[in-house]
Amino acid sequence: MPKHVIFLILAVMAETIGTTALQASQQFTKFWPSVLVVGAYAISFYLLSLTLKFMPVGIMYAIWSGLGIVLIAGIAWIVYGQKLDLWAILGMGMILSGILIIHLFSSTATH
Repeated sequence: MPKHVIFLILAVMAETIGTTALQASQQFTKFWPSVLVVGAYAISFYLLSLTLKFMPVGIMYAIWSGLGIVLIAGIAWIVYGQKLDLWAILGMGMILSGILIIHLFSSTATH
């Protein structure tokens, strides 16, 4: 697996951890979850900066944000009991389809 793909996957994971901790921080009133939010986002943005050496910013951001949206929705459903209706699931399916199309068919995915 190319190094930039690993950086991007790790960036998505860090962002997902940070966003999950954001809910747990209760608007930054809980200390340790708040520290986790800041640390995870810092790691995520650092890894994104490394990814930018190999990928255009628009493609990198589309993949990072799209995967983050889907993962956070799944975690929110499992951990916090937040339900998704059919339209939300359909929309997230479209986001995943877009990411797959970019990754599999776009020649701009790397430079």
